[in-house]
Amino acid sequence: MNETARDNVLGRSLTDPAAIFSGAPLFPVREIASGKFRNGIAVRMPNHLGDTVMALPALVSLRALLPRYCALYAIAPAAFQPLFEAIPEVDGFLPLGRPHRFWRMKELRNLRMFRAGVGVLFNRSFRDALMMRCAGIPLLCGPAGRGGALFFDRVLRYPPLHPGGAPATRHQARRYFDLAQALGVAGIPAMPHFDFDRLAGELPDFLRKAVEAKELLVLAPGAAYGPAKRWSARNFHHVAAAWLERGGTVAAVGGAAEAPAGAECLDGLPADRAFDFCGKTALGDLMRLLRAARAAVANDSGVMHLAAALGTPGVAVFGSTDPAATAPVSAKWRIVAAPPACAPCLRRKCPRAAAGDAPECMAAVAPETVREALDALLSAENERER
Repeated sequence: MNETARDNVLGRSLTDPAAIFSGAPLFPVREIASGKFRNGIAVRMPNHLGDTVMALPALVSLRALLPRYCALYAIAPAAFQPLFEAIPEVDGFLPLGRPHRFWRMKELRNLRMFRAGVGVLFNRSFRDALMMRCAGIPLLCGPAGRGGALFFDRVLRYPPLHPGGAPATRHQARRYFDLAQALGVAGIPAMPHFDFDRLAGELPDFLRKAVEAKELLVLAPGAAYGPAKRWSARNFHHVAAAWLERGGTVAAVGGAAEAPAGAECLDGLPADRAFDFCGKTALGDLMRLLRAARAAVANDSGVMHLAAALGTPGVAVFGSTDPAATAPVSAKWRIVAAPPACAPCLRRKCPRAAAGDAPECMAAVAPETVREALDALLSAENERER
């Protein structure tokens, strides 16, 4: 790896779970008496895929608090159901059809049927705290903010993630775990093991050739947060072309909104080895595809976090956002960035970039840097596996 590339590849401690979850607890511990759990704990997960994945170590760690007869329940957008189906520690799932609105009566009744004695909110939401209280959960715990604390029996007041606009001193996954620690969880958490035999449905035929390819590289050129987080599709194209030259296969993934970027990523590449799945995969299909991949290259996005959680190695390109706060939680990932003085600005759109132009922080990352980081990562993985 050349000197420029080495300077742009950030330290492994940003992605190493042992480093992310180290350090003293943020809050004093107040354990919950075993008789308070009734049938278990119900946890309201975040609404965005990346945040939900970062909260998974905290979620599954809560099982250690439960008496043997109790269960762990997750509450999240309905589209996330395959994620929780594949986690053995999760005993029940409440899908929300309208996660940004008040719950339907059926959803309230279903949560009431769980008979959870404790409710935990990983999101800040007056609405969700009210709904969980209306569902009859007697003990609620969660972070202060947005009025939800009115319904909490235990309120956690977090310091700002980026004090005064400075880089984060605590990873977002660690902040979720801070809540679990405050309830009595000890030790270092880990991402759950995903049992794909628990997933409903079969692999769609249109994914089969890509999943069965020996050297599959998954590209995730999108980022729902905004264009300031997106490395250019042409740069992803250069990475894809180089991978194909070495005999591999590539697949572009993302939602329907990423379809133009996916098409540009693969423009002119052979259709029998370059597959565009943007807007075509449900979450379970995406999980199967990522698990089969040799590696992934992504922006700071939900796909990045999901791939890392599934154990797929990869390289993430960071620009406006802060890897100290949202790096993938996996020692198998590397961060590539060339941050200017204004980064991390955390903006959705760069105010300094002309319309149609890439932000300076993203334009400064060359495809060669990403390719070299990917090669170095995979070489290290090959050595480790020997």
